[in-house]
Amino acid sequence: MAKKSSIEKNNRRKKMTKNAAPKRAKLKAIIADRKKPMEERFAATLKLAELPRNSSATRIRNRCEITGRPRSVYRKNKMSRIAMREYGSKGLIPGLVKSSW
Repeated sequence: MAKKSSIEKNNRRKKMTKNAAPKRAKLKAIIADRKKPMEERFAATLKLAELPRNSSATRIRNRCEITGRPRSVYRKNKMSRIAMREYGSKGLIPGLVKSSW
């Protein structure tokens, strides 16, 4: 089990990203638009830099939904390999056949 503080920090980042997404998208659109004047694009860049770093989507860490483990997490199932093996052995994942030999 991962530390509760790490899991909560990641949840805060998810929430912050969700709230700031429209604002970030608007500023990025202004920055990418080559037809706008250079001063306006530079001002948008400075505004984007003022936003909290944790509001960026790249700061979110993929974690296991069950254990909170940060590494070896399957994106499709949102589970770590360890949790996948446990649940697969118990027959709780539909369509998963775990071979033992």
